[in-house]
Amino acid sequence: MLSEQVMRSLTLQTPSKIVLLVMDGLGGLPVDGKTELEAAHHPRLDELAAVSECGVTDPIMRGVTPGSGPSHLALFGYDPIQHEIGRGVLEALGVGLHMTNRDVAARGNFASMDAHGIITDRRAGRIATEKNEKLCALMAREIPKIGDVEVILEPGKEHRFTVLFRGDKLDGRVADADPQKAPHAPQPALALAPEAEYTAGIINEFIRRANEVLKDHHPANTLLVRGFAKYPAIPTMSDLFKLKPAAIATYPMYKGLAKLVGMKILDAGETIEDEFNTLRREYANHDFFYVHIKKTDSYGEDGNFAKKVGIIEEVDKHLPALLALEPDVIAVTCDHSTPAALKGHSWHPCPFLIYSRYCRPDGMARYTERECARGGLGRFPAKEAMALMLANALKMEKFGA
Repeated sequence: MLSEQVMRSLTLQTPSKIVLLVMDGLGGLPVDGKTELEAAHHPRLDELAAVSECGVTDPIMRGVTPGSGPSHLALFGYDPIQHEIGRGVLEALGVGLHMTNRDVAARGNFASMDAHGIITDRRAGRIATEKNEKLCALMAREIPKIGDVEVILEPGKEHRFTVLFRGDKLDGRVADADPQKAPHAPQPALALAPEAEYTAGIINEFIRRANEVLKDHHPANTLLVRGFAKYPAIPTMSDLFKLKPAAIATYPMYKGLAKLVGMKILDAGETIEDEFNTLRREYANHDFFYVHIKKTDSYGEDGNFAKKVGIIEEVDKHLPALLALEPDVIAVTCDHSTPAALKGHSWHPCPFLIYSRYCRPDGMARYTERECARGGLGRFPAKEAMALMLANALKMEKFGA
């Protein structure tokens, strides 16, 4: 991957337009011989694949299961190892919180705990957002501060919320207070450096008090917090790639990530149709669009193969709205694989296609993992995808003499 300094020197500002469509967690594993993408009926994606170059990407590297943050950063052209960003910052930005240099942010889940103190559901049955809002308001009243540290809570969608700890001497080097699987015993926040011992203590006291507040609110009778982080320094996409980028996403974390790299957050509505309508409405105003589809990932995490198939088919139904705009470049991929068979993120490579008038079509019969693996782009790091998009949009100068 080229250094950020070299990318700045090579990129050009042009009127050509790029649309990056990310179906979160799209990659799968076969169930009864077919992945979700193979089982779905998506004729428009198949037609697009036939006139595109195809391949598969590794979000981080082979064998590494990525989180959503680093895998998206890679797609946006950033080295996810160099720019390791805590999930909490992305969530905080996504729900509109303003972070200061005194803050440590964390992503929170309401969760279910049984009488023996075992986490039985990390997502509290995906409680309604309205219930989330009431519980966050209750905790905000009951736990406004811990010592001299202010506690700022903001609800997200369903079971998700964001918490900011604001005070002096806080350090983000704290391990997740989340077992990451259920059934499992909860785990405390642990300092990863001596300077973070104070912060870990504040977080554990917050968890203790929150458990008291929530104990009678099953299924959301406990919480898990993770992704502790302070605000990072990262160049924007305008700075690196001379783009005027915009994001169309419905979930806070993805809005936060897009905001962090300098994208304008567009009002995306709530549905897939709303997202494509937003793209059409705003198309004249930007030259790079990131369109994020969340539910492919959600249903993969739930182990719901059929509903993940249904979301793929719904996206395909709306694809003509994108094609009618005639972008100079269309890329379709995912940030990571979330096979329903595993009920979670996995290390499997992601299907990728790129269309432009300058590509060399592979003539693929379908847009699937196995077909893309046969494509001319081969298997490559996801962080190289941005250079491919820029090149196909004629936004890159020649390197060297």
